[in-house]
Amino acid sequence: FKGKIKKSFDQRESTKKMSSIITESSPNLSLLENGGGGSDKPTAEMSRRVRRTVSTSSLIRQRSDLKLIARVRWEFLRRILTNLQEVVLGTKLFILFPAVPLAVVAHRYDCPRAWVFALSLLGLTPLAERISFLTEQIAFHTGPTVGGLMNATCGNATEMIIAILAVGQRKMRIVKLSLLGSILSNLLFVLGTSLFLGGISNLRKHQSFDSRQGDMNCMLLYLALLCQTLPMIMKFTMEAEEYDGSVVVMLSRASSFVMLIAYLAFLIFHLFSSHLSPPPPLPQREEEEDVYDDDVSDKEEEGAVIGLGSAIFWLIIMTLLVALLSEYLVSTIQDAADSWGLSVGFIGIILLPIVGNAAEHAGAVIFAFRNKLDITLGIALGSATQIALFVVPVTVLVAWIMGIEMDLNFNLLETTCLALSIIVTSLILQDGTSNYMKGLVLLLCYVVIAACFFVSNSPSTQTDTAKANHTITKR
Repeated sequence: FKGKIKKSFDQRESTKKMSSIITESSPNLSLLENGGGGSDKPTAEMSRRVRRTVSTSSLIRQRSDLKLIARVRWEFLRRILTNLQEVVLGTKLFILFPAVPLAVVAHRYDCPRAWVFALSLLGLTPLAERISFLTEQIAFHTGPTVGGLMNATCGNATEMIIAILAVGQRKMRIVKLSLLGSILSNLLFVLGTSLFLGGISNLRKHQSFDSRQGDMNCMLLYLALLCQTLPMIMKFTMEAEEYDGSVVVMLSRASSFVMLIAYLAFLIFHLFSSHLSPPPPLPQREEEEDVYDDDVSDKEEEGAVIGLGSAIFWLIIMTLLVALLSEYLVSTIQDAADSWGLSVGFIGIILLPIVGNAAEHAGAVIFAFRNKLDITLGIALGSATQIALFVVPVTVLVAWIMGIEMDLNFNLLETTCLALSIIVTSLILQDGTSNYMKGLVLLLCYVVIAACFFVSNSPSTQTDTAKANHTITKR
């Protein structure tokens, strides 16, 4: 009898040791997704858990009730209804889907163009979230590597489509404002809101994160800032009679290739080489027992809910709808600004990023509420890095292919706001800890920048970079 008791006690102790080992290693799973790493390669199950945890679309997914659809006799019709249920009604943002046909009708029957702009802006919100959801579904079928590459490419598809369509209409000012606004929104508004609300909701808990993730993203953002600052400095250092806009355009194109090389290297490190550098020991968190607190609610997320072919088909449909609404958005932004009494700079830098990426922003805030700041930083900083190092240079090169001259000169005011935002963000994240005061500082910085563009009357009708540079030089 004593031997049985001793054996049972030994088994209980070994179980406790194994659970403590799993708990200590669990924080590293999210780091594998966000550019950190562990000493071993993640298994397929670990990759699935990381992908599921980091997904923002799963946070606002609506559980589908397929009981009525299951009663349909014909399998083909049942499959179509299931896809419609999961893709269209499977999100809490489905109430905004009527804005998509309303925007088309308003544009077709010549309704006030400010209405077309507002409806297009609202319609882009669920479409952008569904693109993220469909990319996640494809990742379930193709594996973590291909899924990671798709997320890196399609993560900011809405911003890229808007920028390319604006380039086609030669509205360079809108292109630069929308891209700059997306970066500032992620660095100051999304991250600031997440740290502020997460700090308030976790006042009695120790909030920490892997500072290496912030260091990596800030380092890449500094590189993007250098590439965007040099064309502006070159323009100001050249004499008026010696100024040639083609030189700045050539430098911008060369800088775009440099940024794409840096982004490609970051993807290689992110997807293939992150396991080579073991992380330093992380501080013990008080909420470690809650790392897997959503296992029960996430069980239905373990597999794909639609097939690979259906996911690709719906991804094409959603992308075409985004392109259609983006065209409406770009063509009516000036009329909306005039109708609402706002500057185009304020709409492009503040309104477009906040409304267009509302789903992704909500995901970052929810993770901060759960005190999972590594995932929050991966969403906010990762999106800002992707826009700065991938979307911006791709837009410049696409304009080159279209025979349009576009440079990286974002003007003095915009470049200064970007530089100060990156500096403040890097200083706040350097110690690897968080509190509500840090989030409040980021939010106040965003408020000051918003006020600056609210009172400014930025030129919005410039259709060509050379024309804009010539006007500034004459002044």
